[in-house]
Formats: sequence, structure tokens, C-alpha cells
Amino acid sequence: MKRNLVIAQSGGPSMVINQSLAGAVLAAKGSREIGRILGARHGIAGILGNDYADLRRLSPARLEAVAATPSSALGSVRRKPSPEDCRAIFEAFRKLDVGWFFYIGGNDSADAACIVSEAAEAEGYPLRAFHIPKTIDNDLRSCDHTPGYGSAAKFVAMAFSGDDLDNRALGGVKIDIVMGRDAGFLTAASALARVRPDDGPHLIYLPERPFSLEKFAADVQSAMKKFGRCVVAVSEGIRDASGTPVAARFAAGEKDSHGNLQLSGTGALGDMLAKYLKDKTGIKRVRADTFGYLQRSFPGIASATDSAEAREAGAAAVRFALAGEPNGTVAMVRLPGKKYRIEFKRAAFSEAAKTARSMPPAFIARNGHDVTPAFVEYARPLVGPLPPVALI
Repeated sequence: MKRNLVIAQSGGPSMVINQSLAGAVLAAKGSREIGRILGARHGIAGILGNDYADLRRLSPARLEAVAATPSSALGSVRRKPSPEDCRAIFEAFRKLDVGWFFYIGGNDSADAACIVSEAAEAEGYPLRAFHIPKTIDNDLRSCDHTPGYGSAAKFVAMAFSGDDLDNRALGGVKIDIVMGRDAGFLTAASALARVRPDDGPHLIYLPERPFSLEKFAADVQSAMKKFGRCVVAVSEGIRDASGTPVAARFAAGEKDSHGNLQLSGTGALGDMLAKYLKDKTGIKRVRADTFGYLQRSFPGIASATDSAEAREAGAAAVRFALAGEPNGTVAMVRLPGKKYRIEFKRAAFSEAAKTARSMPPAFIARNGHDVTPAFVEYARPLVGPLPPVALI
């Protein structure tokens, strides 16, 4: 008997999250076991509010247009389902005869999908549930890299390429704050902007290494002496020696339903670092920008590799569910060899939920303010070619 499918998006948007949606929808359309394909608007909130889009009715052209559009086409949410939520979800699913559930998102979304799956099993509700990976932070332990990262990393690399040109023209110090609460993968992508020996960023600071204001000032002065200017990439999640996020002193204390402190959406960290440099070093021209949410949904620059892999991740989740694989998540595994290749496997929810991964030590320079060639080799195929720039 055919049973209906519900798919939803959760957490921060990305440039390719709709590719995963399209991949799952197309795979579901080709199955005789799946009836209606319903997209819940704003994740769990849409299921609880009976707010759905009929995705089977989308024309192929419309679905492809949505797939190529950044951000979450169905809307998103940050909500950890409570036991009461789960009971309400199953009540809603029974009314709609839902037997398939797919949730696209990061580690908190994997946790939410796991909660729903385990609650369904405990209640005896027959539900095939899969998490489809997505996060620009690239911090899922289940994946070599995560759909959404390659495109956001491309944005970061292109932004630093342009900012380096700006800094060449006017000199001084430029500080750019990049997303990344616990993992420095996105900030590290700034290194891909380097083509010439004196290209910025000249300093890269990641959450994985303790951050010292005094050393920061000394590093900048050293770069100024060497290059006559300095471009700095700083992760929003940089921590002091005690492990406390430097930005936490400027945050309003707001947390989401999964307990994550909100670090994005403010330029306070960049302003503080710029002021500190001016006060301590006497450098007159110091500027700071916070990329903020621009990194997630910028149209027209998505990585081709990222787009293709995001779509395949969605399709793989449906294939695994139809094949009778245990409920879980889609893992992305890089195959050995000089040529870049990836394969998709089923993994347990626990491989993606809750605990995030950090940048491996092999990717971080021993001086603590740069990345290694190994990181560049890892990231370049995910990002793809960047626009060329020329100097006189």
C-alpha cells in the first residue's frame, strides 16, 4: 500500500538546500510505494500546524527553478521536538497516512529526526525516517564534508579575493568575521583566495586554537611589517585560553531550542578587535566587516560540485528508506586516490546528531593563525574555480 511522504527543512538555510529537496522529491516520484509528497512549511512547526505544500504537483521546470534558488524554499525552523510535539506529530501523520519522513538540516536537525524516529518506534507508529545532511559549518561527523559548505566556502573565498584587492588599494588592516561557532572550516576557506605570495588573508584565526588579543596585535604588526598591509580572517567562534567564546561577552545571551548561543547577527566582535588594534598598535586605518548571514543564501555563485552532491544526498536518503535500510542519516565518504570522488552511505543518527566535529589538527598551521596545504587540497575540489583577478 502506498503511504504518503513528508519532507521539511530545518536550521540555517544554504545555497543548495533546495537541491537536496529536489533530489528527494524526484526520487520519491519514481517510487510506487510513495503516494503524496508533502513539504512541511517551517519544519516541525508546519507539521504541527498542518501547513503543507503539495510537491508532487510541481512541474519539472518549477522544481528545477526552486532547486537552483538559495535558502529554504519551504521555510525553516529551530525547534527541538518535545514528547508532546512527537505525540502531536504522530496524530497529524495518522490523519494524513504518512509513512515516510525526511528532514534536511545540520546536527540539531539530525537530533530532531532521531527524536521523532525513536518516539515513533516507542509508540509503535510505522515510520521510515531519514536525515538529509546540510550545514555551511561543515561540522557533521558523519560526512567528509556537508552539502552547503562548498558554496558558502566559495562565497568566503570570493569575498576575501575582493577584500584583498580593496586592501591593496587603500592599505591598513581589514578584519572580516566569518561564521563558525565551533568549527573553523568556513573561515579557513578564505585561504583559497590566495594566488600570489602576498595575497590575503595574511592571518586566519579559528575556534580550534586559543585566541589571545596580545598575540593578535603582535601578529598584525608582523604582517604589516612584511606586507605593508594586513587582511585578517576571524571565525565568530574564536575562544580564549579558558575556552570561552570571545564574542560571548558581546552576545545578548540568546539561545536557540538546542541550547546554542547566538553569535551571528552582530558586528560587535569585529568592532572590538578593530578598536583594540587601534588602541594598542597605533595603526590608523583599521576596518572590520561581519559577513553574517550573507554567506548562506547568496544567489548565482553556488559551487557546481556542492549543487550536484546536495541533490544526490536527497535522492540517496529516499533510496535508503525504500531499500529498507534502518532509519538514520546520509553519510558522505571521500574515496581514496588523487582524483576527487565521493560516495553516499547510510549511517546512524548518532553519527550526525548533537556533537559537532572540528577542523583536524593537520589542517591548522603550527603558528595557530593559518591553514596548511592539506586543507587547501581538501577544500579546493568542493569550491571549484574562482573568478580570476589581475594586477598591474
